[in-house]
Amino acid sequence: MKSPNRDLLVLLKDETMSEQAIEQEVEKLNNMLFNVETSDSFYTSHELLDLNKFKIIHDKKQLQQIAKEKSLKPFLFLCNLN
Repeated sequence: MKSPNRDLLVLLKDETMSEQAIEQEVEKLNNMLFNVETSDSFYTSHELLDLNKFKIIHDKKQLQQIAKEKSLKPFLFLCNLN
């Protein structure tokens, strides 16, 4: 698995951690984020507010279809459910 090119800020409580332990911790974080940052989890954690039709869209297939469109209609808002 190729590690993604990203910057991570890791705050440590323990000052006595070795470089190898820190690298291992960063690798674990990268693996966790790689598994979580999928399109399936994205569509699960978002909803679309369509103010043109006064609807809230939760369906993954509908969200995927709307995301694939090259130009979006006005008054469509993507909201995170967190």
